[in-house]
Amino acid sequence: MESNARIYVAGHRGLVGSALVRSLAREGYRDLVTRDQAELELTDQVAVRGFFEAERPAYVFVAAAKVGGILANNDYPAEFIQANLAIQTNVIHEAWRNGVKRLLFLGSSCVYPRDCPQPIKEEYLLTGPLEPSNRAYAVAKIAGLEMCGSYNRQYGTRYLAPMPTNLFGPGDNYDPATGHVIPSLMRRMHEAKVAGAERVVIWGTGKPRREFLYSDDMADACVMLMKLPDSTFDELLRGPNGLPLINIGCGEDQTIADLARTIASVVGYRGALEFDTSKPDGTPRKLLDIGRLKRLGWSPRLDFRTGMAAAYKDFLARQSGSRSEFTKGAISETKK
Repeated sequence: MESNARIYVAGHRGLVGSALVRSLAREGYRDLVTRDQAELELTDQVAVRGFFEAERPAYVFVAAAKVGGILANNDYPAEFIQANLAIQTNVIHEAWRNGVKRLLFLGSSCVYPRDCPQPIKEEYLLTGPLEPSNRAYAVAKIAGLEMCGSYNRQYGTRYLAPMPTNLFGPGDNYDPATGHVIPSLMRRMHEAKVAGAERVVIWGTGKPRREFLYSDDMADACVMLMKLPDSTFDELLRGPNGLPLINIGCGEDQTIADLARTIASVVGYRGALEFDTSKPDGTPRKLLDIGRLKRLGWSPRLDFRTGMAAAYKDFLARQSGSRSEFTKGAISETKK
């Protein structure tokens, strides 16, 4: 990926996209093309076609997606599958029509079966049933991965699909109803601390194990992948089962209960943590095998607690900058 390359980051305002922009800037890339949703609606095929024909990016990172926690995925499956299928179909197809050199399509670890052997290898894709609560989102991401592989086979494109583990960091969604577990818990514990609340109730038993990676570490891995020599990049495209996917994670996991205690410590909340066992746990464990990525020489820079402290600093900055975004009284149950 040439230093003067024209690079389009789709979804640059989100957790993943904003981290990609920061990483590319650190690496010296300056010709970055971005559009927010008001400027370009990615579910609009005509608009996406016009954008690609006008801007002609050489490289594309597809970080735009409709995302959410277990409650949002479970309650709005039609919206999750429709929006994600539309976004990725439009962007991937127009990338091909306009001769994009390389494309990275950001997937998710939820594409793997619910009861996978651990750690999860790339070849375990499509070997068992998905987690029901986020199946619509997972199927959309699997379709995007298959689309990348199909275009590679038929048209000779170079489209790779990294599958990141659970992410957190600057620019996260702190809405307790639609956010993921870390930002939702962070907000709720902060508000509980401010309100002097005696306890915070968390969905599930606290026993499921999850892997978490700081978003800027994930972005650095993606930029490293995009910069690989052709021979190495093309080898990744011929991945397990012929699919162009590679896992991105840190190689370690923890229980939701341990996660909650770490967040409480970082936030400074000293009340009780209670687990509502009547609520679902989701997938019992999700730990990615990152052997293929490590063999390329990559490893995360930040340890978990340092990353969590940085995320909390971002939360406080966003809270002070936009009071309307963090209304009081939103101490609702957190969804994983």
